[in-house]
Amino acid sequence: MSEQHKGEEVAVGRLQVHNVGSYSFSQTGQSSAANAMGMREMQARAFEKRDSQYLLIQAPPACGKSRALMFLALDKVINQGIKKVIISVPQIAIGSSFNDTELSKFGFFADWHLDSKYNLCAPGGETQKVAQAIKFLEDDNAHYLLCSHATLVYFYDKVKDKSVFNQALVAIDEFHHVSEEADNRLGNVIHELMTKTSAHVIAMTGSYFRGDSVPVLSVEDEKKFDRVVYTYYEQLNGYKYLKSLGIDYAFYEGNWLDAVPKLLDLDKKTIIHIPNVNSKESSGDKLNEVGQLIDYIGERVARDPKTGIITVKSANGKTLRIADLVSDTIAGMQGVTLAALREPETLNTVDVIIALGMAKEGFDWPQCEYALTVGYRSSLTEVVQIIGRATRDCPGKEHAQFTNLVAMPTAMVDDVTDAVNSLLKAITLSLLMEQVLAPNVHFKKRGEVEPTTPEQKEQKKIESIKKKIGDQIEITIDDDSMSDDALKIINEEYADIVAKVINSSNTVKKAIANGGDDISKLLVAEDVSSVIREYHPELSDSDIAAMSEAVVTEMIIKTLPLFKKKDDKKVPDTPDIPDNPDQPEQPVVIVQDHENRTFVKIKDKFINVDELDFNMIGSINPFQDAYIFISKAVKPELLKLMQNQINAWREKMTLDVALELWPHINTFRIEHDRMPDPKSTNDFERRLGVAFEYILQKKREANAKAASSAEAHNS
Repeated sequence: MSEQHKGEEVAVGRLQVHNVGSYSFSQTGQSSAANAMGMREMQARAFEKRDSQYLLIQAPPACGKSRALMFLALDKVINQGIKKVIISVPQIAIGSSFNDTELSKFGFFADWHLDSKYNLCAPGGETQKVAQAIKFLEDDNAHYLLCSHATLVYFYDKVKDKSVFNQALVAIDEFHHVSEEADNRLGNVIHELMTKTSAHVIAMTGSYFRGDSVPVLSVEDEKKFDRVVYTYYEQLNGYKYLKSLGIDYAFYEGNWLDAVPKLLDLDKKTIIHIPNVNSKESSGDKLNEVGQLIDYIGERVARDPKTGIITVKSANGKTLRIADLVSDTIAGMQGVTLAALREPETLNTVDVIIALGMAKEGFDWPQCEYALTVGYRSSLTEVVQIIGRATRDCPGKEHAQFTNLVAMPTAMVDDVTDAVNSLLKAITLSLLMEQVLAPNVHFKKRGEVEPTTPEQKEQKKIESIKKKIGDQIEITIDDDSMSDDALKIINEEYADIVAKVINSSNTVKKAIANGGDDISKLLVAEDVSSVIREYHPELSDSDIAAMSEAVVTEMIIKTLPLFKKKDDKKVPDTPDIPDNPDQPEQPVVIVQDHENRTFVKIKDKFINVDELDFNMIGSINPFQDAYIFISKAVKPELLKLMQNQINAWREKMTLDVALELWPHINTFRIEHDRMPDPKSTNDFERRLGVAFEYILQKKREANAKAASSAEAHNS
């Protein structure tokens, strides 16, 4: 993957579109190439772990997880003595991913076939489906069952003797729907299967993340799983056709429907997710919103009663076909459109899909080029899933685009904290995607780096020749600074840890809204350490400290552009940095020499990555790009408001505390002939400054509320 450009800004009418990230791919074809058994790279990696009793497959959308499960399930039944395979998906629409498939013609030893009477991803009531699932367990000749998550929960509760699952494989697609929460019934089913039976469990998810606020599994259960991790970077860089991906944020004022026409590109296959009816962005009338959207696209011509597809003619005379998955629940059309989209001949002719809660995870539309999502998404997992709708590899599709249209917060809203949090959430979501799309950073112990035997040296030389520059950066650590268990956790759970930190860290919020001083050191000392300690209490303090430094080091490395040098015989004094006036000067530049060694340029000095020490980069803010973006995206007065809010969070400021400090603020003003500075290096002055800004903000809010009430009374 080549370098990333950030901070591009495009004016579209009154609307400002801010390009957060733009990524180009190497198009190696590796992720879609099949081996002698017909398996793609990810599928082969999963099949290597076929003997695992508990297997967690963490891989992005479109990399073939469904077929990977077919390979694994067939091997479990044919070669491992498993009698029953139960595949559970979150929505019945995803069930089509497990249709009969001829695997043997591509080199596998068996074909995938599902008896139609045990395909419960079809219309029908749950009572009937539960009864059929019970029959499946009693049918000695039946091996494979497909059902929804809900059906699995219902029929599992009906089975009194859980020992019938002892020789079963239970596979959960879109595993992030599971939760450790007490009222999450699917999570309870998985826990019981793992603790009260000898069942095998395969969990698959298109996101790496444990969950957004609640863990998917208990730490004890999660440790039992072997992992197969396949990154977005590996997937997208290995495509044949897709060359680039753009992630943009657009801000609107007023009604989001008025902003959509400025963002629509009717020459692209587009999926539009309208806001949840309970969100601030929604008018509350989803049918009217869909109607206006369709009117913006063009004049209605007809609606096919068999497929539900709407034909419209755009202003330029182009005929477009629209699938409305929102209004499809009325007038006897329920499920008709969605069912039609399962047929490739229908799906291939669609130009626009309008959805609300559907067509996210597991929905396969390879031709989709543009995902336009309205409203803040507080779930990291949901954003990755939506972007995944547009990042399928498809002949003729060179660019994929994700745009999130969000409301511009104002300083006059009643709940300023909520508005600021929403905006910060939008930024951090995009940042996490950049973490996913950056080259891999892999940690090794120093003693493991250099081969010891002639054979190992020769093998390392071959691997070095094969290795593509930029695909992976290896960083070594001292042998005595981290245990083997801690090293394994860092390399396997890095993305999980970052997701948790980004979702809950006040340090990160401060880094984004204020630019952030000593942010890296604060992350190590507080937030990253807290997350690791929460999920791995068995680790020593020294392990947690070393791991925290490793995580933040990787966060810093991954947020920096990778510049490639060609035909150099030594590390250059000045790397070739593209001329981009909008690109801020980077404190670190990474280059690689002709021997494939990686060097980091810190200020004016190149340092071998193998010798990299956190102390050398600890002052760098990995969220600097987010600060630059947010500075451009919002008005100066709102940025100031956000900075004040962040300071208040950091200082744990409340109105009562601020009022208690008011006499000290007055004393400071008299003694220094100025107000206290909230950015002061003096702790007490900083606290007084934060308190003063907090009081001012509360006064502005009260005045705005009073003015609004007076206006309403007068009218």
